[in-house]
Amino acid sequence: MRYGLIAGNGKFPFMVLEGAKRAGVALSVAAIREETDPEIERVADNVVWVGIGQLGKMIRFFKSEGVERAIMAGQVKHVQIFSRAVPDARMLKMLLKLPRRNTDSLIGGVADELASEGIELIGSTFFLQDYLPKAGPLTRREPDERERQDIEYGLEIAREIAQLNLGQTLVIRAKACVAIEAMEGTDETIRRAGELAKGRLTVVKIAKPDQDLRFDVPVVGTPTIEAMLAAGAGCLCITAGKTLMFDRDEMIQLANENKIAIVAV
Repeated sequence: MRYGLIAGNGKFPFMVLEGAKRAGVALSVAAIREETDPEIERVADNVVWVGIGQLGKMIRFFKSEGVERAIMAGQVKHVQIFSRAVPDARMLKMLLKLPRRNTDSLIGGVADELASEGIELIGSTFFLQDYLPKAGPLTRREPDERERQDIEYGLEIAREIAQLNLGQTLVIRAKACVAIEAMEGTDETIRRAGELAKGRLTVVKIAKPDQDLRFDVPVVGTPTIEAMLAAGAGCLCITAGKTLMFDRDEMIQLANENKIAIVAV
């Protein structure tokens, strides 16, 4: 079985490469020119660079490599898709077929195009099961009563928001929504909440009820804790089994040092 990797930005693609290496698997990497860290050429054996709209080039590369399964890892900013992408014929044809252009539709369209060529898009956590937290508190400090109430309220609202295919992050204070994620990402949402109502904030980031882990995995990491510190947020709630924790040990250590509670539900 030959595996391919569609690499976006950040650490996620590198984690997949490491996980695959531990499993004895070499990945053929399609790196997004506008997004992927050039360092990927050093750690991957076989890399081709494609523009964000070059779907045809990516598929031709995977076919030439004999790829049968592909993994998508790393963010591709929405603004790139709308402001910078110059679609090739394959991408343009796919876009014209889409009823809407939210994240699920766009990447679902890419998955369909891959499938039409005999390439199955599989879960991006396929090689990373150890990075998914189990349910329960992850830090020394557990949420206090006020934070538990904010989590309860936030989960109720987040589940409704998630079904609309919008962002996955809410920032709550005193059972009121301070900020809701759209295209800016989790950390920027937290920073915005801090500008609106700094201090005593609880961050709730959940997987959607029908979360498609092939291309849409909730991710947190040390920068999330740093954003929380800047905003005065003291509690983070994530979804057990469906949230990737980058630099998990460092993230939890930083949270413990600053008495931030992290809980997986």
